[in-house]
Amino acid sequence: DVQLVESGGGSVQAGESLRLSCVASGPNHEIYDMGWFRLTPGKEREAVALIDTSGNRNYADSVKGRFTISQDNANNTLYLQMNSLKPEDTAKYSCAAGIISDIAERKWYSLNYWGQGTQVTVSN
Repeated sequence: DVQLVESGGGSVQAGESLRLSCVASGPNHEIYDMGWFRLTPGKEREAVALIDTSGNRNYADSVKGRFTISQDNANNTLYLQMNSLKPEDTAKYSCAAGIISDIAERKWYSLNYWGQGTQVTVSN
């Protein structure tokens, strides 16, 4: 199985930045599309950013222009650079590996593997 381990969460002030990391391991992990999701109690899980195996990317409208998803294939690491953080970005962020069906609509055919998540808390 593919294993995904996130790190980089924490507590910051509004306007500050954080970079989340997700290290992938296991057989054939490089064949999967990757994404970052966030979950806040009482809300539906939101697909924040996704990147396919060709390097195409898309973002939720709420984070466009502030968040950047990237990959370091040499180190099997997925990143989420989060700038200009807002209190409404507070959530548990998880990375996932799967197969994207429509990157423009941020839709997935399947989400096969998940990390354990890392908490991001943004205060005023």
